[in-house]
Amino acid sequence: MNIGNKVLKKLKQEISNKEWERYIKTLNYDESASRSNVAQFYAPNMLVAKWIKTKYQDKIAHLFEVETDIRPNVIISIGQKKLLNTKQKNSSSDSEQKNQTKSTILNPSFTFESFIVGDSNQFAYTTAKSVAEKPGALYNPLFLYGGVGLGKTHLIQAIGNHQIAMGKKVIYTTFEQFMNKFTSHLRSQTMDRFRDHFRECDILLIDDIQFLSRKEQTQEEFFHTFNELHQAKKQIVITSDRQPNKIAGLVDRLRSRFEWGLMADIQPPGLETKIAIIQKKCEIDGITLNQDIINFIASNMGNNIREIEGAIIKLNAYAGLMNQKLTLEFAQNVIKDQLTEKQANITIDDIVKLVSKELNVKLSDIKSKKRTKDVVNARRIAIYLTRNLTPNSMPQIAVYFGMKDHTAVSHTMKKINETLENDENFKVLMEEFSNKVNANSSKFD
Repeated sequence: MNIGNKVLKKLKQEISNKEWERYIKTLNYDESASRSNVAQFYAPNMLVAKWIKTKYQDKIAHLFEVETDIRPNVIISIGQKKLLNTKQKNSSSDSEQKNQTKSTILNPSFTFESFIVGDSNQFAYTTAKSVAEKPGALYNPLFLYGGVGLGKTHLIQAIGNHQIAMGKKVIYTTFEQFMNKFTSHLRSQTMDRFRDHFRECDILLIDDIQFLSRKEQTQEEFFHTFNELHQAKKQIVITSDRQPNKIAGLVDRLRSRFEWGLMADIQPPGLETKIAIIQKKCEIDGITLNQDIINFIASNMGNNIREIEGAIIKLNAYAGLMNQKLTLEFAQNVIKDQLTEKQANITIDDIVKLVSKELNVKLSDIKSKKRTKDVVNARRIAIYLTRNLTPNSMPQIAVYFGMKDHTAVSHTMKKINETLENDENFKVLMEEFSNKVNANSSKFD
């Protein structure tokens, strides 16, 4: 298997099956036109090419670097025509190649200024900024943890970008890269080079340390690397999807060292924070979305910021290529597949439990025929959310809530929609409910 196909295979493990089948699978790697610093791919049409460029070009370059230690210029062309001539293949000068860093290149857009701060990430942001300003002096190590796509990588790279601007030597690496380099140098009996690479730096940034679980030999090596850097008062920043004491198969001495400094968690963002993130993303990329579309994405796309950003890019690409105006209806249609995947994970029970808790109405009352004002209101909200956030049909919803038939559900939906049109406060309330259902659907008992 050539390096290009190997990289695409790795990418397949990190994306949804639909994105793989629809877009990435259609890419063809041109080995003859590629070089160490150039990776040439061909896409079947302009839509696919543009979509991959906007969403995965940097990721593909990163995966090449994981495999080869060199980050190439990823070129995605249309069709099978060879567009690279000899001059283009060798366009990178010797000086540019010499300046290639051996560590992973940081994303320059990941700065503290571009990070949206809310209640869910305020503490993590503040501590990361403090570490960036006084590395090795305050919290060493800094251990950031939280779910996928909440901003851990953004913060850790913001620290790196700040320190690079100060002239410091920064090494950023995922744990997978660390382990792959360790295995490679161990096999080639060049461990001195490996140790020099990771220990002769001012800041070591390690992403996704949870994959260190049960890898005893790699844990041993990382333990000594950690000690060397810590004793030299070099800053160490680590991210994980969970706290150290919840990483299975982690030796006690490493766990205790991770807890030496400061641990800061990043929680799923609230609705207002997600709206601010979308607005910031649109501002940076020059994308114009009206407030209805922004609210719809924030309320329905869950909490993974990378997925939200991907949806925005997809919307803009489709609108441009299809020469369509970005309306709410168009947005709903473009990202319906992503929403369908999320809806499959949400049940009516999830929604009823949340509404019961938030409105302080008994769960059994919501499912009963009780007609008091607070119960009717809770029942209507639960029905509306169920219809919009789950794949259940109106007859199925009618059966669940003990209603006569699907026309009763239709009547309820009509009433709610009329209220949404005339009551802005109720509209905000429903958006908050939608956000909470998406945020908590996997946490219900």
